[in-house]
Amino acid sequence: MRGNVVELAVAVVVGTAFSKIVDAVVNGMINPIVGALGPKNLDEYEACLKSPCAVDSAGETTGVLFKWGSVLSASLTFIITAAVVYFLMIVPMNKYKERQLAKKGETPPEPTEVELLTEIRDALLAKKTEGASQDGEGRPVEASVSGGVAPPRGEPDAR
Repeated sequence: MRGNVVELAVAVVVGTAFSKIVDAVVNGMINPIVGALGPKNLDEYEACLKSPCAVDSAGETTGVLFKWGSVLSASLTFIITAAVVYFLMIVPMNKYKERQLAKKGETPPEPTEVELLTEIRDALLAKKTEGASQDGEGRPVEASVSGGVAPPRGEPDAR
């Protein structure tokens, strides 16, 4: 969890610093381009929802003024910031993590307890059959996967 907190803190700091750059691009380039295409700068677009909208001598606006240009400008700033942070930070970090996991996957997995016990049993059976290939009565001892025990005397082999 500690790594995630550090990553989040770095993302917040970089995102905050980068948002200033995006603000400058939106205010210095995009808003003037919209202003060149239209009659005024993007931040100056507004609509009056309740007529009449006028500024009195005290500088207060009468009516309900909706400044949709500044909302659009802030939305553009957010979209550009989110896209850049996503494509320049999140996507490369996810690909890096995938490569790291793929490298870890190249090493063979460690054997489980059952596999280790099976290997030990097989080694003991092999050692036992090398040392004594016959039981006390001269019959051959059969090593099997089920434990290397010969069937009881007088009973047929059920295999």
